[in-house]
Amino acid sequence: MQARARGEHGQGHDDEGGTMKLVELVEAGDVAGVVRELGVLTPDQRAACAAELTAFFEVMARRENTLEERIALCAARLGCQVTPEATAVWIRTNPYFTMDTWTVDLLDLFPVAWRTELVAHLGERATTAGAVFAVTEHLVRDTGCPLPTSHEFVLAWLYDRAGAQERHPRVLGGAPGADFLERLRADDFTPKLLPLAVARPGRLVFAWHTSERPLEALVGLAAEGVVDRDELIHNLFADMVGDPPHGAQAVVTLEALALTPAEHAGVARERAAVVDHLLGRLLEDGTRMEIAPFLVFLGALASTPAEKALVVRDYLALLDRSLPVATYAQEVLTGLDEAGLLEPELLSEACERVLLRPEKKLVRAQLGWLGRVARRDPARAGRAMVDAATTFGHREMTLQEQALKLVAKHLKAADDSVLPELRAAAGQLSPGLSARAAELLGTAGPLGTVEPLGAANLFGASEDTGTEQPHADVQPYADVLPAVPEPRPVPGPIATAAEVAQEVAAVVANDQDVVAFERALDGLVRHAHLDRTALAEALKPVMRREPKNTVDWVQSDLYDVARAVRGDEPRGRAVLMHRAVHINRTTPSRSCSLAGSMLASRLAEAMDVIESGAQPFLLAVPTLSTGALDAAVLVERISALDELGVTPAPVDLAQALLRVTPTPDQQALNAAEKLASDAGQRLARWLREGGPAHQDSEPKGWPHCKPPKPASQGWWTPARPGVVMDPPLPQVAAALIGPYVGNSGLANPMAPFWVAQLPHHREELMARDYFEPRMSQRGWPRNLPLVVESGGPAGYSVHLALAFGLIWQTETDAVVDAVLVLAARKQLDTDLLGRQLEALLNHGWAYADKASGSLRTAAETGAYATVWSVLRVALPGLLGETPVRGAAAMLDLAVECASRCGAKGEIPEVTAVADRKGSSQTVKNARLLRDALR
Repeated sequence: MQARARGEHGQGHDDEGGTMKLVELVEAGDVAGVVRELGVLTPDQRAACAAELTAFFEVMARRENTLEERIALCAARLGCQVTPEATAVWIRTNPYFTMDTWTVDLLDLFPVAWRTELVAHLGERATTAGAVFAVTEHLVRDTGCPLPTSHEFVLAWLYDRAGAQERHPRVLGGAPGADFLERLRADDFTPKLLPLAVARPGRLVFAWHTSERPLEALVGLAAEGVVDRDELIHNLFADMVGDPPHGAQAVVTLEALALTPAEHAGVARERAAVVDHLLGRLLEDGTRMEIAPFLVFLGALASTPAEKALVVRDYLALLDRSLPVATYAQEVLTGLDEAGLLEPELLSEACERVLLRPEKKLVRAQLGWLGRVARRDPARAGRAMVDAATTFGHREMTLQEQALKLVAKHLKAADDSVLPELRAAAGQLSPGLSARAAELLGTAGPLGTVEPLGAANLFGASEDTGTEQPHADVQPYADVLPAVPEPRPVPGPIATAAEVAQEVAAVVANDQDVVAFERALDGLVRHAHLDRTALAEALKPVMRREPKNTVDWVQSDLYDVARAVRGDEPRGRAVLMHRAVHINRTTPSRSCSLAGSMLASRLAEAMDVIESGAQPFLLAVPTLSTGALDAAVLVERISALDELGVTPAPVDLAQALLRVTPTPDQQALNAAEKLASDAGQRLARWLREGGPAHQDSEPKGWPHCKPPKPASQGWWTPARPGVVMDPPLPQVAAALIGPYVGNSGLANPMAPFWVAQLPHHREELMARDYFEPRMSQRGWPRNLPLVVESGGPAGYSVHLALAFGLIWQTETDAVVDAVLVLAARKQLDTDLLGRQLEALLNHGWAYADKASGSLRTAAETGAYATVWSVLRVALPGLLGETPVRGAAAMLDLAVECASRCGAKGEIPEVTAVADRKGSSQTVKNARLLRDALR
């Protein structure tokens, strides 16, 4: 700092010397010395030191320092502020500011007018920080200046008085008293500030974080006549309307107010406005934690039935929301009905909204409500029973049965005019309840037999006309299964460098598309061989967005191949890739999936191919979206390389062989035999032998006829045999189908490219990389449709994957799609799947209710016979002396499936449970199934 002349008051300090002295005192932690030195400096000299002290603060913040040093620096910087406005900002934002004796001495250095202006600035934007309020109060009492009246200052005052903040010697302020109320009574600020608090009490009350509740004090003062209670209540509710508080705060507030009936009625308009806001928020719905405060708040407002009736439409709309919201609305509407304030049409609408919801508790409560209506007013029984019949269309047979019992109980009180509606609704009942409904509702068929529900003439004209209707030809039941999906052909090579860049960008953004990845990788190799400079320029925009890092190797790591094309410095991940899976010693990684190691080897090899420029294209690009590669196409590709005298890269060739589709086409086989290169002869032998032999993953000792015995893990681990290739494939490729080498720590989910690497060996894939314990278990269910659409036998491991997917209920739609597609391809072994489900559910995986939910989803697509075939095998082992948890749900579904597909034949274990005494849901459903199978 340049030397300046002595101050205009003749002080002997120049600016640089003053700053150096202050810094020395700060470093010594001498707070009193800092205050003395500031007293020697003129205002201009203190202002000149401010910048240097700020710079010193930044240096000091980067090293260790003592509390004394921090306070000394705080005092020095405060004393060097120029204007009251700047000082107010500094005080509010400095974490080390305290109101201590040194602060009093320092503030006394400034004139009274300056300190009065400082009070005004501090009061405008007061904070609840104790030191900030303390300095403001001290200056008010010291200078006699006007008391700030801003809402922020009132809030800070209440915070201070609630906490009984102690003052240091010579610091003016505070109020005596043992508690908050006593301190307010004794405080000379109270007459002026308390009325301001009453005018806008909301922020004071609802933002409270101290140990004593300010509202209780305000209520106490109102009782003494210090504040007007009516004004306090009206203002508080007005603030609720403008800025509703949290539910818990609202409860505390309303409990403290303890409104009288007259006061409650007096704020009816304000309460209605708050209710309207809260109902609007509930209509937006949310998680249980998000909506809980609003439900608590609504309960605390204690709206009268008449007030609730004014917004009944809002409560009806809430019935469509999440379970907690719908439950609350149902309780409100029930209360309105019992008070005679709910129109019958609105009750019917409530039933339409609730009775088909999946939550059993909600449906049972609604049926209970209808039962009470019928008992309370028999004249409404008919309408109530028609409403209850809505439940006949529910997917849960237990709820259908409850509704049918309710109808049976109150049918006598109903008018005969409701019978046609009840009979029409009964057509939706589960077939297991059809006979009971026919007997109850008088739905006997035209020949004196009881028609199964759903028949065309169940409630036909014969009843009205007295004429018999002829039986229509009954078609045998057949499942409605989805069409078998056909794999999409892969387009030809990418034509231009610009298109390659676009495809690379797409893969980096979404690494789940196998076709896009394969075409992009081949495009990088092709166009780098043709014109690497042009390709590098086209790739420039792609390099701006790096893919996210993952533990395993994924398709978005193609980004590193693009960087290699451009000659950019490789990412650390690319260096690791070369180090871990270099072509000359490529082995599976112990920390990544087998599929990921294979992918990394291909990427590293592609970088080497691009750098050498030897191979103009890749062999392994599939011709179908499943990853399959047409044999004739691969023959042509190897022939083209032979003509160029190019030996294909080993991992690329290995991936092509694993993908090539075995063919009986003699022309393709002859063309392969004519290839003279080692790669060509390897392909010819591969095609001649049909590729590696398929391996059975069924574990040793797995029972085929009787229920499986428990294994030590709670399930039967698949066998993992391996094929030793001769001549051998590179180790990363051989590991996919050769002797199992294991994985010690897989962290990323299974990806579609895992399936595409072995498009004809899905059983081997699922036996190797699926059942290792790891975080990646969360990803495989969504890939099951790809597994069932690929080739090769679907044996033990594929079915075990389906079984796990059914009981876990993660990605249920994908799992169900896989089951149905496999059934449509006539490759689903329902006996095997049923035994696997029994083994899992009976020995450590107690998710029978979830399994039944997944299987029900499959059945309701039209696959009742398929699902029954699974249940028929699984049920005997689940219905032992103590049936597994969730067996009732499995039996419920079994009744539905057996009835709809016409299955017959006794299952002894079902009969044994049905013959037991008791009325548990398991026993009831077993009886229904027993009867359906007769």
